[in-house]
Parts: sequence; structure tokens; C-alpha cells
Amino acid sequence: MRTLAVWTVRGAAAVLTVAGLAHTLWYGVAEPGAALAFGALVTIGELARRGRQDPRGRHPAPLASAGALAYALLGPSAGQPTHHGVLQIVAVVVAAALAGIVPHIARGRGPALDHLSRRVLTVTFAAVCFQPLYNSGRLEERVGQGPYLVLFLLFLLGLTALCDAVLAAALAGARTGWPYGPLLRDELRAQLGIGSAICATGVVMALGTAVAGLWAVPVFSVPLLLTQLSFHRITAIRTTYRQTITSLARATEIAGCTRPGHSRRVAALSCAVGRELGLSERELTVLEYAALMHDIGQLSLVDPVPDGATAELPDDEARRIAELGGEVARQTGVPAEVAVVVERQADPYREQPTPARIVRTVNAYDDLVGGSRHPGGSLAALERLRLGTGHDYQPEVVECLARVLARGGRDRVVPVPPG
Repeated sequence: MRTLAVWTVRGAAAVLTVAGLAHTLWYGVAEPGAALAFGALVTIGELARRGRQDPRGRHPAPLASAGALAYALLGPSAGQPTHHGVLQIVAVVVAAALAGIVPHIARGRGPALDHLSRRVLTVTFAAVCFQPLYNSGRLEERVGQGPYLVLFLLFLLGLTALCDAVLAAALAGARTGWPYGPLLRDELRAQLGIGSAICATGVVMALGTAVAGLWAVPVFSVPLLLTQLSFHRITAIRTTYRQTITSLARATEIAGCTRPGHSRRVAALSCAVGRELGLSERELTVLEYAALMHDIGQLSLVDPVPDGATAELPDDEARRIAELGGEVARQTGVPAEVAVVVERQADPYREQPTPARIVRTVNAYDDLVGGSRHPGGSLAALERLRLGTGHDYQPEVVECLARVLARGGRDRVVPVPPG
């Protein structure tokens, strides 16, 4: 079913692309000046993306998205009616997007095919909802040119953003196997952020072009271009911060307190369990940082724990190490929630926040399968965790861990890069 969803989206985008290009080549380009202006804007937006992507695999290009939506919602230009249709809009957006994406692909940093497929389908949705009404004259008859038109465009862009979020969540779920509900929720939250700026810019650009002509395109695109550049800087800072925490977490391995790769395995598997439980994107970030730093308290010990395995330590000793870890985490400047998760991972699970329950369970699992106490491996370790669900491990977390392992196996969990 997941593969079917991906190929359905790609197939629909491919059919629309072929139809748009064939129609445009056969009948020619209507209003070539407008097509060139908005096509150039989409290309510049894709080039400004710099090939970066966020942790969820998104390829943000807000300027290109706003330009494509503005062209889809373009009615008159400088007071003169336009006659470009849905298929020409698809052809121009695809050609411009490819012109901006190809340099990234040549450098090995280009987005996946799903990125372009989503762009084609969302722009087609907006164009189909607007262009037939405009070209037939029914839009002016029923809505007019006043504030009701603005409200109509905002409503239409809201539907388009919802369509994009549904597609993005479906493609991400097919690619990763994560639950669809949390993915859709995170995509909708992302739409409330940069998505709001994209929709607002698209509306203002389309309305500005209707009055002032194509001069409105560069004028109204500058603020969003600056926003896009700022977004890249923020993404780079977050990446550096994450790498710093990952490097700090390796201190326990370098000191011989834990087995090599333990913190990265726990972080990767904890995030997989968190997604299975439906945690939000922010909660997953807190969970990842806490899982990376969960053993940092062992650096304060005079006598290291054998193999770094804290799962079977006495409760008082495990709690003392966790509290030391929380103090160390606070000194690093991580969010307060991260330090709380670290220092409470040894508490009874009914007193823990959800991220602490996940870290404790996954840490115990990795300790058990990595040691010699359970030669049976994963199944024996899971059975041991199930026996501890009365006090130490939340049953729902243990079962989510079992589902994650059954779906892909331990080796399928992508480890956090060491930074």
C-alpha cells in the first residue's frame, strides 16, 4: 500500500506534466512575459534552496512555492485579462522547477522526485480551483474585486496548504513507515509557520500583479527571499547544535564508560519508538537530545559501570547517575526539558514524562542485547522488558519497541550521525 501511494502521486504528477508540456508546445505560451517572470521566480527560489533539507526530509523552497501559487492564482495583469490556463501553469512551474533543481542534482544534493511531484499536484489543485472560475467570468460575478476576493484567495490557499500537507504526510509515511496521523499533524504545524508566509506572499503577489503589473513580482518576493535565507541560517545553526550534542555524548564512549555507538543507537531507536507513539516534532527533538545524553552522568563516577550497562543497577545507584547526568546536561545549555528527561530516566515509569519512559526502555534493551546476559538476543531482551512492566517500563512503550523492531529489525534503524 505504501509503494502504491508513492507511485500514485508520482504517476498523477507525471501525467499532468506530460499533458501540460504537450499542450503548451502545441498551442504556444499565452502571455509569455508573465510566464517568464513567474518561471524565473520559481527557478530563483529553487536555486536559493541550496539543497538543504530538514530532519523530516522536507526540502523547503518558500520563494519557489509562493511564485508557483501566485502564478496559479493570477487573474488580470496591470488591469488586462490573462488567458493562460491550468496546463500552461503546470508546464511553466515544472520547467522552472527543473531549471532550479538540476544544479543541486549535479552536486549530489538535489531533492527527491517526491518534492517535484508535490509541487505539481498542489499547484494544479490551486489552478483548477481558480482559473476556470476566472476565465469564465463567474469569479467576478460572484466574488467581485474587493475584500471578498482576498478572502476567497486565502480560503483557496488554505485548501491548497491542506492538500500539500496530506500529500507530504502520505509520501513521508510511505518512505519511512511512520504512523500517518503524527506525520500529518507535524505537516499541518509546519504549514502554520513558513506555510503562512508562503500563502500570504502568493496572495499579495497575485493581487499586486493585477494592479501594478509584473513589477509586483520582484517587489513582493524580496521579503520572502530574505526569510528563506534566514531559514537556511537557522537550519545550519540547529545542525551545528545537534552535532555538538552528539559529540558531547560520545565522551562516555571515549572515556570507556559505555560501549561504542551505544548513545547513537539509543537515540535512533528512541526516536523510532517516539514516532510510533505519535510524539510531535518538538517532542522528538527533546527525546533525541535526551537519549544522546542519557549516560553523561557516568563521567562523574569513580568506578565505571561494567560495559556501561545501567539497566540492572540498584535503583538508588541508577537514580544517582541519572541525577548527575541531569546536572551535566543543564551545564551544556540544552533545553530544560532535556535535562529533566535525563535526570528522571531511573524513576518508576508512572512518575516519568513520556520521553523518559522511552529512553529508559530503549537503553535497557540496548544494554541487554549488547551484553552476555541474554544470548537469545532481541526476543529474550524484549521478554525481559515485558517482565519489568509492573514497575520499570511502561507496557505501551515496550510494545511500541517490539513493533518497531518487528517492522524493520534493529539494523533498519538509521543511527544518528556522529557529527
